[in-house]
Parts: sequence; structure tokens; C-alpha cells
Amino acid sequence: MTLQQLRYVIAVAENGSIGKAAQALFISQPSLTNAIRDLEQELGFALFNRTNRGTAVTRDGMRFLAYARQVCEQMELLENAFLHDGYEKLRFQVSAQHYSFAVNAFVDLIREYPGSEYDVTLRECRTFEVIEDVKNARSALGIIYFSRFNESVLSGVLAENHLLFTRLFTAAPHVFLSSGHPLAGKERVTLEELEEYPCLSYEQGEYNSFYFAEEILSTVKRRKQIRVSDRATLFNLLIGMNGYTICTGVISRELNGDSIISVPLSADEEIRIGYICRKGEPLGTLGERYLELMRRHIPQDDAIA
Repeated sequence: MTLQQLRYVIAVAENGSIGKAAQALFISQPSLTNAIRDLEQELGFALFNRTNRGTAVTRDGMRFLAYARQVCEQMELLENAFLHDGYEKLRFQVSAQHYSFAVNAFVDLIREYPGSEYDVTLRECRTFEVIEDVKNARSALGIIYFSRFNESVLSGVLAENHLLFTRLFTAAPHVFLSSGHPLAGKERVTLEELEEYPCLSYEQGEYNSFYFAEEILSTVKRRKQIRVSDRATLFNLLIGMNGYTICTGVISRELNGDSIISVPLSADEEIRIGYICRKGEPLGTLGERYLELMRRHIPQDDAIA
């Protein structure tokens, strides 16, 4: 087993196919295939399942991959500290539903590394994609939420994929509104008061099930519903159309300015925000540090009100 082979395994997992990984590594596909096969023979188990749709990490491969990342991460820190003028090249991947505190923590993590080199990924994506990214080791961890409605279904999906959910905080439901919205001055709003305004939510593609929605109360029928794919569009529509979206209430003035505000929503619900990771596998130095930084941007105590 060589360090190069470990890096090859990581590249295949991140790219989802031997061909794409070979292109990223600037080596031939047969060379990469042979290197992976030699390692699998040495280990005595398959690292990947090869299908017509690509290359998926096996259960044993996921466990191996977690330790391979640890070894390569520490080796890069060692090389950068002593062979590259003391600069550390940061490599880290995280996937999340659309939360500003996840972005803020990501920025903080990068700022802690004064070197000019890094290769990092923050994927704000659909719920199912967050789960798939962590399952297939494209991301060290993922950020999603549980509610009374979706918990049984999502818990089953996570268990089936050998993933673990750990709560970070619990929030009372709020809505994001533009600061000029007719309801912006209220201390609390109801669903009845919001009925005449467009409800904005993140579309979930082919997994557009109520259980995979990023917003609670997804089964409530609404006369005006707009689905979007990114945060900027959602915020622009909040302002331009006096829309609203149901959320945790945690907002970043640094990212969003004063044009978006948070107002408590009268609803007997709770939102449990947490992170998912692969069972029994370490998050790594950067993963643990990212969680520490994220906790600085979220309520320290339960936000249920």
C-alpha cells in the first residue's frame, strides 16, 4: 500500500468514476484501474462497485476511505509545513442544505489557513444530494434537519446508507421576509396571515418528496408556491415579490445585509439541525474544526420559543 494509491482512491471517490478521476490526476485510465485493482487485491476486499452509472464506494471502501483521507491530510500538512515554505494547502469538502451558518463556518475555516493555496468545496444542494455526497465520501460531512414529520423517513434512509445524524441545535420555526414586507413589523406571524403571499422553497429535483423538503410544513397547501434552486434567487424573490420562506431564524447580516429579516412563526413545530457522517469513521482534523467553527454561528442553547 502506497500513499499514491490512497490518493488514487480518494480521487475516484470524489469524481464518481475511474475515467473522470484519471483525467483529474493526469494519468491514463488503465494505469488508474490497475493501481486500484492491485490495492484491492492487497486488502482482500473491493473498494468500489463498478456500474454503468459510474463507480460507487463499497461499505468496506467507505471505512477505508475515511482512514485514507486522514493519512493524506496529515501527509499534506507535513509536506506543506516543511517542504513548501510553511504554507498549508487546505483540502476539505462539505455538503449542506441552504444555511448561512454553514457558509460562515466555511469562511472561518479557510481564513485560519494563511497560505495562498487551498482546494475546498462547499456544496449547497438538495437533501438527497447531501446524503449521497456523504455516503460516497465526496464530503466529510453534511448538514440537514429533522422534524417530527420527516424524521422517520430520513432516519431510515441514513441507516440504510450507514450514516449517523448528530444534532447541533433545535430551532423554533421562523420566516424570512424582506425588511419592506407588510408583515415585517409584527412580533410573530401566522400561516393565515401569510396565505396571500408567495411561499418560496428549494426544489428537490427527482426527489421532490415532502420528506426531502428543506422547509417544515411542506404538506400545507398554498395558493402561491415558488420553487427555486439557489439562495440568491430565493432572496431576490423575497424582496421583489413580498414572498416568504420558512426557516430556522438564524440569519447572517454579514452575508445578507439588512434587506432580509427573521420573524417567529406561530406553529407547533421544531427544527432539529444536525450533521451527518459515516458511522464509525473519524471526521478528521478539518471536519472537527469545521464543527467547532459552525457552533460559533448557531444558538448555543435550544432556540425553541
